Amino acid sequence: MYVKICGLQTAETVATAIGAGANAVGFVFAPGSPRTITAELVRELGQAVPTDVETVGVFRNQPIEQVLEIARAAALTTVQLHGNETLADMEQARDAGFRTLRAFSAAAYAALSPADKLAWESERILLDAVEPGAGVAFDVSLLDGGAPAGFWLLAGGLNPSNVAELAVALRPDGVDVSSGVESSRGVKDGGLIKAFVAAARSTV
Repeated sequence: MYVKICGLQTAETVATAIGAGANAVGFVFAPGSPRTITAELVRELGQAVPTDVETVGVFRNQPIEQVLEIARAAALTTVQLHGNETLADMEQARDAGFRTLRAFSAAAYAALSPADKLAWESERILLDAVEPGAGVAFDVSLLDGGAPAGFWLLAGGLNPSNVAELAVALRPDGVDVSSGVESSRGVKDGGLIKAFVAAARSTV
C-alpha cells in the first residue's frame, strides 16, 4: 500500500512521515490553502528526504510554466496537478524530468466518457473529494462505474479510523491524506501520521 502524507510544512512532520514509512511527502503550492508553502522551504526540507521517497508538489490551475519553475526551485521529484490540467500538461511535466500525479474529484472522474478514461489510463491518478483538503469523503458509489484501471490513489476524508476499511472496499494502489492527520486545520499531528500509515498498511 503506497502512502502519501500531504500538506507538510515542518521538518518535524516530514521526519515523522518518513519514519512512519510514507512513500511520498506532499507540499502544497496551490494558492488559498492554509498549507501553502514556499519553494525555498521545501528545498530545505527535501534535503532530509531519502531518495526512495517522493517529494510531491501540489498545484491547481496554475500555468504549467509556473508549475515547472516552482518545481525546479523546490527540487521536487513529482508534480501533482489538481485542477483542469490536460494530458499535454502532464507530458510537459514529464519531459521536464518530473514524475506526475493527476488528481480528479471522484465526481469529475466518474463523469468522464469511456474514451476520456481510456486516455488517462496510463497516468497515475488520485481521486479526491470536490474540495481537496477539506476532510470530506466523496460518495463511494461514484466508483460504481469502475475505478481507474491503472495506478490510483484514494484521497478525501481519510483518517486513521476509516482508511483500512475504505482501502479494503475500494482496492486503491495507495492512499493520500492531509487534513485527516491534523490536530487543527493546517497543523499536522505526529501521532495521527503514525497511526494513519499503520492503519493503511494493515490492509496488506
